[in-house]
Amino acid sequence: MTILRAYRQLLRNGPLTRLLVGEFVSSIGDWLYLVAILILVYQVTEDPFVLGLVGAARVLPYLVLSIPAGIVADRFDRRLILLSTDVARGILMLVIAAIVFLDGPIWLVIALAIGGTCFATFFGPAIGAYLPNLVEDEDQLGPANSAWSTLDNLAFMIGPAVAGILIAIGGLVAAFLLNAASFAVIAVVLGGLPRNRPADDGAPLDPDAGSGAEPAKPVAAPVLGPALLVPVAGLAIIDIVGSIAGGGLSVLTVIIATTSLGGGEEATGFLNAGIGLGGFIGALVAGALVLRPSLVPVLVGGSVLLAIGLAGLGYAPALGVAIAAIAVASVGALVVEVTSTTIFQRVVPDAIRGRALGVLGTISTVAFATGSFLLPVASGRFGAGPVLLATAVAVAVAGVIGALLAAPAARRPAGSAADVRVSRLAGLPLFSGVPAASLEAVAVRMAPLRVVAGERVIRQGDAADRFYLIEEGSFEVTRRSSSEPAAAPEHLRTMGPGEVFGEIGLLRGIPRTATVTAAADGALLALDGADFLELVNAGPLVRPRLLDLRRGAPGAGY
Repeated sequence: MTILRAYRQLLRNGPLTRLLVGEFVSSIGDWLYLVAILILVYQVTEDPFVLGLVGAARVLPYLVLSIPAGIVADRFDRRLILLSTDVARGILMLVIAAIVFLDGPIWLVIALAIGGTCFATFFGPAIGAYLPNLVEDEDQLGPANSAWSTLDNLAFMIGPAVAGILIAIGGLVAAFLLNAASFAVIAVVLGGLPRNRPADDGAPLDPDAGSGAEPAKPVAAPVLGPALLVPVAGLAIIDIVGSIAGGGLSVLTVIIATTSLGGGEEATGFLNAGIGLGGFIGALVAGALVLRPSLVPVLVGGSVLLAIGLAGLGYAPALGVAIAAIAVASVGALVVEVTSTTIFQRVVPDAIRGRALGVLGTISTVAFATGSFLLPVASGRFGAGPVLLATAVAVAVAGVIGALLAAPAARRPAGSAADVRVSRLAGLPLFSGVPAASLEAVAVRMAPLRVVAGERVIRQGDAADRFYLIEEGSFEVTRRSSSEPAAAPEHLRTMGPGEVFGEIGLLRGIPRTATVTAAADGALLALDGADFLELVNAGPLVRPRLLDLRRGAPGAGY
């Protein structure tokens, strides 16, 4: 339930939800395209060497353009960058579809495909820098990254299957056209999202300067000091070793399936399905884990889980065991990925986030390519088992070292929204004795609400659905008489900051027996009924205290 509640918080953020759904549709289209382009090249050339060259050519733009893409993401409106790249790729898909329909030259299709990859290179730094600006507070950042990875892995599972069905029914042209349509969907979504120029925007102005005769002076760009470099270096260590392992695994799955396990193409497909399923589960689980105050144990745990899966895969005696091992490895890899991304976004200033992502993207691509070459070569000499075991040890060691280096940034900043809510809950006599962990788990689910004078928060007779804590303002409690419904409501009491209401209806399962109205503009923290009951059950004395709180008081039962 904790995972589901973490995702439920994201649904209240309209712009972020629209972006995630739009990019999910686009990701499915990308997998359609990838399957279709490889099938097309092989059908026309019937040459595995050319197919390999096309696959390698898709990586080269990331090596060359990742750093420039990061610079662009820190110079211009990131939403506009995303919109431009998606529109450009959509147009290229239409052109490719036309060439395929007209039986045009395959070299032109390959050239356009590489051009599309060049545009895609600008997507990663831009989305990585843009997404943190759509979250409402620090506590939403980790679940947002988890949702992104969850949907991406779901697209990984859905896309190739849809591609196979679509190509069988409508041919390759239909696949390219559908991918173009997916870009149109995300373009519409991006068009309605807020702009996001980086914080420095070339030359930011010091707000304290320029009030006199002297002109305003640019604020210095963020300095890459130890407070930034050490945690980022720790994350880079984890990413480099993990990318080497991932690159090697992308090739070794074929060797293990066909040689070690004696299977064929279907065995390779089953192993890749295990990767997709594990990635989906890992990204989903990470949505709850990234809510922890410290992400150091999560980083270490994810790395160890990845290592266990790698070692198990190397010595799997049967296909079923191998699928389970590779799924475990994928769960660990996605937990590490989501956690590392969240820490990175916390520590790297918005003004340089794009460039940092560009540099790390280049390093990661080189590491992936290195692993794709070295691990299969080493496997041919020493065997897949020892190579994967050594890789597993390296992954675990890198996870521990990297997590220790990233530790200062891996802890939730003091004064975050969740910390403030925990302190407020803990300060209420009502919740004394409730374990801190329970308060913390519930605090991240509390939704802030702004109310205006005259606004009704709860209405007499309505079903009880939420619990409220008053942060600011005053609230009037009134009740209508059941015997004289036409009479003016009776005023029962006035509540102020620190007081709570809405709990009795939830505890007793009865409708609201009073109306609570804002007497002035104010702020509330609202907790859904199921979450409130979980909090109540966390402490043995909470329920009696809540019932005693209103017993004998005017308005009991609302």
